[in-house]
Amino acid sequence: MAQTTMSAAEAALENQRIGGLQLRVVALCTLVQICDGYDLNAVAWAVPSLIKAWHLPPPMFTAAFLWSSIGILVGALSAGPIGDRFGRRPLLLTSLTIFGIASLLSATAGSIGMLSLWRFFTGIGIGGGFSGAAALTGDYAPHRLRATMIMISFTGAPLGGFVGGQIVALLLAHYEWPVIFVLGGIFPLILVLALAVWLPESPRFLARRQDLSPGHAAVLRRLDIAPQAGAVDVAQGNPVGMLFSHGYALQTILLWIIYFCSLLNLFLFAYWMPTVLNLIGMSPPQAVFASSLRDFGAIFAVLYLGLAIDRIGPERTLALHYAAGAVFIAVIALVALPYAMLLIMTFLAGTTIIGSQTGANGTCGKLYPARMRTSGLGWALGVGRLGGIAAPVLGGYLLSLGMAPTHIFLSACLFALIAAAATALLAFRGSRVGVASIEEATS
Repeated sequence: MAQTTMSAAEAALENQRIGGLQLRVVALCTLVQICDGYDLNAVAWAVPSLIKAWHLPPPMFTAAFLWSSIGILVGALSAGPIGDRFGRRPLLLTSLTIFGIASLLSATAGSIGMLSLWRFFTGIGIGGGFSGAAALTGDYAPHRLRATMIMISFTGAPLGGFVGGQIVALLLAHYEWPVIFVLGGIFPLILVLALAVWLPESPRFLARRQDLSPGHAAVLRRLDIAPQAGAVDVAQGNPVGMLFSHGYALQTILLWIIYFCSLLNLFLFAYWMPTVLNLIGMSPPQAVFASSLRDFGAIFAVLYLGLAIDRIGPERTLALHYAAGAVFIAVIALVALPYAMLLIMTFLAGTTIIGSQTGANGTCGKLYPARMRTSGLGWALGVGRLGGIAAPVLGGYLLSLGMAPTHIFLSACLFALIAAAATALLAFRGSRVGVASIEEATS
């Protein structure tokens, strides 16, 4: 495998110190993820109220869930080549604008067809924002802490789900369901203005430009990179094709399996848990509150999981995490729990299942080099969204069979164990990506 000596610019990026610039990027990208986490859950929070408002059975809302996931798939697959070729910043600004407007339009829906249409466009924005924010965070992170910093930014997604769930639970006591989508649209549109002012472009793209603004030149100086340095790891050729070249094929396939299983579980719970809890006797506000503890557990996982991945690798760390998640899912599915115990089990399931997905995001951003980082994350998220597409259909089908509502989650145990096995097999991917050398950026 061809290798070259790391350039001074690349070495500066791979070994950069954590300072105000890096923390600003992580903070802004975390806010992007908060929008994503809120909006991902928004339609699920609305369904218990819409069931009564539109007088429809729960399985009918499968279409809205499905088109949301299809939109995320389209956005994630498109985001990779765009972000790796043209830059992370324009990708993020465009993605936030799309899903902010589409969320506001979701509040005007009067039928499942219109709701599904607007959720499709919202999903496109989510898919682009998710992978673009993670890749930009990775560009402003040293190699030794890359998984940890990407995971920190990804705490925004469960934070948006948890805090958003608390706010929505309170608002639904006084307002109708459209308030969910109005809130989910206003915040990202305000954030677009903040990003336009304070979010820098990736230093890898800035280093190759000839017409840098004074602000962009200052960013490179803070990173000890000379303008027009050129010799940095960015996409040349087809970044998607690179995912299967230079020995990355096994890693790519395993990550796609992990993401498919992990996101199927995540979406199964995100879309159907509020409805399932409503079906077993909880009011819509109670169901939203209980479901939000799943996201709170995922926030807790970041306190230790990122450091464990950076220090001992993802193979053992994530494999055990996914396997533990299967146990907590089984308890929720099979045991009639008192309300307090259900809240605890939901928290632990979120810690292990959604926490593991956050860990997978950090792992993916760490294992792929910069030139294919957005494509690696975007396509893993995109393929994973096939699991997200399957999840609402699976949940709706199982409910239509007349199963006990909580029993529909039993299928998630199998997928958690498959994700655990695929993560363990990452040990056989090889060790061709190091800190001291980089591969030739050729396809």
